[in-house]
Amino acid sequence: VQLQACGGGLVQAGGSLRLSCVASGTIVGINDMGWYRQAPGKQREFVAEITSDGTTNYADSVKGRFTISRDYAKNTVTLQMNGLKPEDTAVYYCAAKYLREIPYNYWGQGTLVTVSS
Repeated sequence: VQLQACGGGLVQAGGSLRLSCVASGTIVGINDMGWYRQAPGKQREFVAEITSDGTTNYADSVKGRFTISRDYAKNTVTLQMNGLKPEDTAVYYCAAKYLREIPYNYWGQGTLVTVSS
């Protein structure tokens, strides 16, 4: 599967952005899709995910501000980010996997989100 993410940009604190990720290739059988992020000088961290049955999980740092959704017909996953904070600044990566029991093993190219104070 190939993942193409878009929607990053520069926004002021308190603002909103929407990230989208389109999956192509062997999309049948994709189980979970999610978003990770990596801030400068830090390790990549989990942000949110949505399973094939629609169950969602969020990092504590984004709960109540970010919403992940999935359009199964269009093979897209979207991350709506509201109430952005400077600490949300990072490169955001879309991820996918076929098996729930393993770590994410398919990654998009990343899209930069910059939140100014």
